[in-house]
Amino acid sequence: MEKQGMKDWIVPGAIVVSLYLKWCLGLGSHSGKNSPPLFGDYEAQRHWMEITNHLPVKQWYTYDLQYWGLDYPPLTAYHSWLCGLIGSWLNPSWFSLDDSRGLETSSSQVYMRSTALASDTLIYLPAVLMFVKTWHVSRSRRTQNLALLTLLFQPALLLIDFGHFQFNSVMLSFTLLSLNFLASGNDILGAVFFVLSLGFKQMALYYAPAVGSYLVAKCIHLGPAEGSRLFLRLALTTVMAFVLLFAPFLPPFSPLSTVLHPITRIFPFDRGLFEDKVSNFWCASNVVLKWKNIASPGLLVKISTVFTALGFAPGVTLLLRTGFQQRAASGKPEHKASPRTSPMLPLLVYVLLTSSLSFFLFSFQVHEKSILLPLLPMTLLMSSSAPTSSTFLWGALMNNMAMFSMWPLLKRDGLGVQYLVMLALWNRLLGYNPFAQPKRKLIHLLSAAANTSAIVIHAMELLFSPPARYPDLYPVLNVLVTTPVFGFCLLWSIKSTVQIAWALQGPGTTLKREGAGLEPKAATSDKQLDKITVRPPLPESFRSQEEEKDRTS
Repeated sequence: MEKQGMKDWIVPGAIVVSLYLKWCLGLGSHSGKNSPPLFGDYEAQRHWMEITNHLPVKQWYTYDLQYWGLDYPPLTAYHSWLCGLIGSWLNPSWFSLDDSRGLETSSSQVYMRSTALASDTLIYLPAVLMFVKTWHVSRSRRTQNLALLTLLFQPALLLIDFGHFQFNSVMLSFTLLSLNFLASGNDILGAVFFVLSLGFKQMALYYAPAVGSYLVAKCIHLGPAEGSRLFLRLALTTVMAFVLLFAPFLPPFSPLSTVLHPITRIFPFDRGLFEDKVSNFWCASNVVLKWKNIASPGLLVKISTVFTALGFAPGVTLLLRTGFQQRAASGKPEHKASPRTSPMLPLLVYVLLTSSLSFFLFSFQVHEKSILLPLLPMTLLMSSSAPTSSTFLWGALMNNMAMFSMWPLLKRDGLGVQYLVMLALWNRLLGYNPFAQPKRKLIHLLSAAANTSAIVIHAMELLFSPPARYPDLYPVLNVLVTTPVFGFCLLWSIKSTVQIAWALQGPGTTLKREGAGLEPKAATSDKQLDKITVRPPLPESFRSQEEEKDRTS
């Protein structure tokens, strides 16, 4: 379209095509279709719209818990109430209490699909557009358009929200809006939107160590006076936001004990270490070590907590350390700290990736769909990277393996064709071919090996039924292929965080104020600096000379 002189139509065209594609995905099957007695996640979402519109608030989290009891935070409940309210105006039978259980009429399915599309369009789309304009403001229009396409057509999110049927994009939207406001220096709004993310789905806790340590590091960087004021404002805002979210469950609206109902449902420690075959450390190692036989559930909770903390500790430590270093540097006249800018910003997305991957790989009771959380920061990082850069290659590999890791779920939902089409479309759109890469680095070898293994397993599953003795053979092989890939991605994110932190305050590096951020000015060659930066997408905060050329192209 650029060659045809239609640059102004690229963004509107991409948005229209993405909306059409999402609706087309909704024409297929969904979770639990024609599968009584519980039907699946589609019915769970519909049922929550039903009970929130017919029951008082104090019963939302206690009503018939054996049939899809509500187990997400209050903002999900309010969203379900609004969707159910509008739907009941159109057709009361869609959400009739108890009588509508398992309802799968054509008209009700159209309405349910519309709620997912409307929620995504009203919240996720503006968040992505804001991200491109905030974090890529200094980049060329072509780079911004490629970043937008990368995010709009991310296959895993589209298949889960519009095929399987959930509202993950709402939670991810609030997190992305939080990042956007943090990047622009509006930390209070950033904190509020992160609370909204937590208030929609508790899995947003995967990001909490990164966001929390970033804000603490900024308070440290600002110094005792300004930093203390910011810390108090953030603490007060966060507490008030949570109180408002839980207000209907607190006095005077409800007895104080009512607030325990959503809290006990949100954290289901009684479900065990894992349920389905998930591509994380516990499920993969369970092939050899039967964890449920080795340790009690209480001990497994403690072990998984320690492993998870060890996984995200490097990123959190580097953020706080950089805050202290920048505070020491800001004592010099030429480095006076500004409340609107943060030299730690280049670290934030990498630490988000490290934290969320650590939770996915090591935390207690993880679902296969939770891979969407680390996919967000990884896709943000690769969204403006060159196709030959390590960031792009790791991002493409992780997205493809995330799709493969969810294959058993998508197959069960009857979304096999959609799975293949979305994989082919996204890889073709990005121009990614793992088999065309030169086998010179670990990422090249790992990409070729992982994608080859995925193709072989798909072929085996198509041609041969699993042995009766091992009915879960193919899901287990899937886990054994994808879990090491996600482990390598975690190590890469830690390594990249170390490199960025070193570049921000390392030997031969000084910091110079320019525009809205801080730019490393290294006394090294361009080639050496390019190895250090790993091209994070940032708003003039961390640009190499190669990015300057891109900005002026």
